[in-house]
Amino acid sequence: MDSSRSRRLVPAVALAAAAALTLAGCSSGSGGKKAEEGGGAASAGRATTPRMTVALVTHQAPGDTFWDIVRKGAEAAAAKDNIKLVYSADPDAGRQANLVQNAVDQKADGIAVTLAKPDALKAVVGKAVGAGIPVVGLNSGLADWKKLGLLEFFGQDESVAGEAFGTKLNAVGAKKVVCVVHEQGNVGLTQRCDGMKKTFKGTTETLYVNGADMPSVKSTITAKLKQDGGIDHVVTLGAPFALTAVQAVGDAGSKAKVATFDLNKNLTAAVRKGDIEFAVDQQPYLQGYLAIDSLWLYRNNGNYSGGGVQPVLTGPAFVDRSNVDKVAAFAAKGTR
Repeated sequence: MDSSRSRRLVPAVALAAAAALTLAGCSSGSGGKKAEEGGGAASAGRATTPRMTVALVTHQAPGDTFWDIVRKGAEAAAAKDNIKLVYSADPDAGRQANLVQNAVDQKADGIAVTLAKPDALKAVVGKAVGAGIPVVGLNSGLADWKKLGLLEFFGQDESVAGEAFGTKLNAVGAKKVVCVVHEQGNVGLTQRCDGMKKTFKGTTETLYVNGADMPSVKSTITAKLKQDGGIDHVVTLGAPFALTAVQAVGDAGSKAKVATFDLNKNLTAAVRKGDIEFAVDQQPYLQGYLAIDSLWLYRNNGNYSGGGVQPVLTGPAFVDRSNVDKVAAFAAKGTR
């Protein structure tokens, strides 16, 4: 994959969306009060194109605030594009597949789906495509979206992000790292740790935790740090887990530093304070926004972002104390 070419596509998509909005024309409609109908962006105008219903189906686990940011981006696009957005999620791949099936049964005009466990979604995505429903991917599934027949993909190349993370660890002098995986079987998380191992010159160990039980996450990391005093960096794969890892470091009396993938407003505050050394921003708001907007563009103008061949990459970008102030204001609004 030509990742540099993919990165150049992101500004083009943003320009296309802006141009489409101008051409379509906007009213002063708020987009409705309910979140599932795009109420998260009440100040946005609404296109005059026919009303669409789009299903956004993710593998969000309860309490994972990362997906709130994805959803806000999706809601903003839905409000602008006169789309009724129906959001549903389940971390269990089988149940997520059932949610996609529900969207097919309800004859949605489009489906945006995450492919954290692509094998489990293959059959139902095939049914959607066979029914003539356009399907796009976001966040997870970069290696599989074309195989499954999706039109487009918006997200981060997790292997590339992992490799960049490993290089960053080398730059800050890390020697021994534990990579905390909060959901076994999630291909994107595996790719992050594997990518990091490719470029990191030190020692890496993978630690599996139950991401649905944060007290257990804390105790498992604490126990690991007490067991191995040589660990100098704890790497987490999501913002809530990074903040919990900071607590675990304190409980263990460890001098290890914490670095992570992904952001939220609390995470940016921790970076500014120095509790988190650095984070990777994959721009989840942009993922949600572009996925929904792309379905509107496809229906109303036949557009394919990336030409239906290349993914549109939204990351990785590093955030540390040198630049955290530039994103903190957006994070405070829940959009970074």
